Amino acid sequence: MKLGEWIGLISILATFYILWKIRAILLLVFMAVVFAIALNSLARRLQQTGVPRRFAIPTVLTVSFLVITLFFVGVVPPFVTQFSLLIDLTISGIRELPDTLAQLETYLPDQLRLPELNEFVDWATSPDSAVLDVFNNFFSFFNSSLRVLLQVLLVMILSLMFLGNPTIYRNSLLRLMPSFYRRRADGILQDCEVALCNWMGGIILNSVFIFSLSFVGLWLLGIKLVLAHALIAGVLNFIPNVGPSLSVIFPAMVALISEDYWKIIPVIVWYAIIQQIESYWLTPTVMARQISLPPAFTLIAQICFATIFGFLGLVLALPLAVVAKIWVQELLVKDILDQWKISDFSPWKPTLAGIPDEIDSLLE
Repeated sequence: MKLGEWIGLISILATFYILWKIRAILLLVFMAVVFAIALNSLARRLQQTGVPRRFAIPTVLTVSFLVITLFFVGVVPPFVTQFSLLIDLTISGIRELPDTLAQLETYLPDQLRLPELNEFVDWATSPDSAVLDVFNNFFSFFNSSLRVLLQVLLVMILSLMFLGNPTIYRNSLLRLMPSFYRRRADGILQDCEVALCNWMGGIILNSVFIFSLSFVGLWLLGIKLVLAHALIAGVLNFIPNVGPSLSVIFPAMVALISEDYWKIIPVIVWYAIIQQIESYWLTPTVMARQISLPPAFTLIAQICFATIFGFLGLVLALPLAVVAKIWVQELLVKDILDQWKISDFSPWKPTLAGIPDEIDSLLE
């Protein structure tokens, strides 16, 4: 290799190393871009009604600020109160767990035996237990409140900057592309913007639906702290696959430690019904029109992005997967692989002559 090629290779490796080191900051930038795209979409809708952009953006920001303020004033205080009570109930329930298990064991056949509490504690507190890993990661995320506050502030400031003049940042990103590909890259960015807007709208509708069904069902069952349970279910719905399963833990635990401990069964059944409604009706009706992403790809994306970025990567796994899918489909598949023609002088041409037509027929 020549000196120039070595310099280019070292520069590429150094770039990837720097990007890996600042991956957490890049994820916050991506979150700011998602919020800016959502707000910009609302501003464009106002512009379509004849409102100038210099008035549309302040209007959108004002309405968003009022909605957030009403949410924090009207919903957050009772949620915090109920959540603190939920923690107290959970702690008291853990203390009463041996008596509850002993009471439940009397209703089970002789062939079945619940594990002793000591066995469960030994398993949960063992050094190689997955339970400890989950709780350590969970509490480490919320441990540094100042860091979380600064990250939220950074995302808000970046979102406002991107919203103020998105063309500057878009053109700067396009300048990093080869000149012959900039027009095509601009179209791909437009597709990403539309997909992220659709994801944001679809996930908000899904979360409101899950919140409403959870609230009504738990209220009819007489479960304590309904608002906290329903709000947790709506927020966790932002995490596909994992969130809906985690949301049933708290209401099931509250039902188990209550006097009517049998209510744990209808609680679990109700949450299972909600999941089925979401999976087989709501998601195909709302999200499938917005995002065409196979379930297996979603799960793989969650594992990969959670491994790379941590908890925040798990939350943003779906929008990250949507953007990655668009770039792979447009750049790699359509612009490279679909255009890759075999040479007439290649020795493989007679052997591979009929394969492209067969593949095209399968794709159709």
